[in-house]
Amino acid sequence: MKITDVRIRKLTDEGKMKSIVSVTFDDEFVVHDIKVIEGRNGLFVAMPSRKMGEGDFRDIAHPLTSETRNRIKDTILEAYEKALAERNAREAEIEEAGEAEEEDPCLSE
Repeated sequence: MKITDVRIRKLTDEGKMKSIVSVTFDDEFVVHDIKVIEGRNGLFVAMPSRKMGEGDFRDIAHPLTSETRNRIKDTILEAYEKALAERNAREAEIEEAGEAEEEDPCLSE
């Protein structure tokens, strides 16, 4: 099974949950609500889950082998890092444009 698309649905700096992701396999099957979470040892990927009783969660969908889990995790984290870098670059461009307007009042006219 090949990962054919990874979409970063939400990207945030607040809290431990950093992103919500959808992954498409073979252009035929999609899994939504995969989360990128900041843990004690860095980022990890949490598969979509449902609350079962008091505080227990159970995965709705998950890989059956560690090889598949690692391939999904690596692909998601790569897409997450790329989206984060793109967002930071856009924010830096906006900040630089704002500073340029402050320095040269002719630019804001």
